[in-house]
Amino acid sequence: MAIQYLKRAAKTSATGEDETRQIVADMLAEIERDGESAARAYGVKLDDWDGDIEVGSDAIEAAARQVPDQLKDDLKFAHDRVRGFAERQRASIGEFEAELSPGLWAGQRLIPVQTAGCYVPGGRYAHVASAIMSITTAKVAGVENVIACSAPSQAHGGIHPAILYTMDMCGADHILALGGVQGIAAMAFGLFTGRKANILVGPGNRFVAEAKRLLFGRVGIDLFAGPTEILIIADGSADPAIVANDLVGQAEHGPDSPAWLVTTDHGLAEKVMARMPGLIAALPEVQRNAAEAAWRDYGEVVLCDSAEEAAAASDEYAPEHLELQTTTDSWYVERLTNYGSLFVGEETTVAFGDKCSGTNHILPTKGAGHYTGGLSVHKFIKIVTTQRMTKEANEEVAAVTARISRLEGMEGHARTGDVRLAKYFPGKNFDLSP
Repeated sequence: MAIQYLKRAAKTSATGEDETRQIVADMLAEIERDGESAARAYGVKLDDWDGDIEVGSDAIEAAARQVPDQLKDDLKFAHDRVRGFAERQRASIGEFEAELSPGLWAGQRLIPVQTAGCYVPGGRYAHVASAIMSITTAKVAGVENVIACSAPSQAHGGIHPAILYTMDMCGADHILALGGVQGIAAMAFGLFTGRKANILVGPGNRFVAEAKRLLFGRVGIDLFAGPTEILIIADGSADPAIVANDLVGQAEHGPDSPAWLVTTDHGLAEKVMARMPGLIAALPEVQRNAAEAAWRDYGEVVLCDSAEEAAAASDEYAPEHLELQTTTDSWYVERLTNYGSLFVGEETTVAFGDKCSGTNHILPTKGAGHYTGGLSVHKFIKIVTTQRMTKEANEEVAAVTARISRLEGMEGHARTGDVRLAKYFPGKNFDLSP
């Protein structure tokens, strides 16, 4: 029997893309043309903020005074684990040089990018964890200059104090009170700081994600990170209350945040679906409205006949966050290949990874898990190659290069080998035809 959709989404991740693309393209063009004045104007229009854009030390100190000691301890807890994980990632790669044949050495060097732009969402929620994930990871990678930005508000007199404190704690070198497309554009074009970002990282809404996509190529980006996603694979052993709560926990991110359940047990599916309306209704208003729309328009429940079918369905989704709540979790761990981050067993959940357990929460969405993982120190480091060789090694390498080049019709390439053979081995005849 083919898989059954007990609940099918009314919308997909592509819904509204054309409109979003045009809005963002127009904004980027205007900000690039008119510079800081245009970015400021969008800050006034979209965030109702006409204060300072580059945040100074006085504002940072004032923010720190507003952050309770318990929250400071919690932020340090999260920072320590994210930094520790990133340090182990950094230690897992290294530089080397190896002699591939007599007299020919090739190697790699690890060079951090000079400037990273870290976007920290600050609209509906105060995403302090996103500041930790992006800025900390960049600093562990060795990035010299980190620019961070987040949306300000009149209510907070600028950036949310906890976000501002966290940005500074993690080592941001410049902080901009700009959100949305204007924040992304300011970092990419070097506005207010005079330093153009080499790479843009961080999650955001569909406008932020589209701005990064349109700028990709001119700058690097971490990945295509649109609205957050969760998929749970569960069997009859799973606790329907925990499964439903985990789905709602991600749906509250926004009205376009997909929440998917893939299960081999019809009874579990029915129990989970029955719980969803009540759990959503019990949320505060802002979160309730977001989760209600997300579950209505993007939620799906897929019933499968077998674990193989469930794994195949999950791999097709390539979800950002993937939870396993089955009696055969280890089998799924070995079988699954497409996801951003995997949460194995009932004892862990997406929120743990999102906030403080150590792995990075900036992850691929919209199917990007088919070809990339999430943010890591590797994204901030250029792995570049080197080579050197002796004159004696040219006898073989230059001759092979010349023959292959002539086969390809690239005579100029061939002659760069010829000239070295003539210099290093005068009087010696070489067969340099293909």
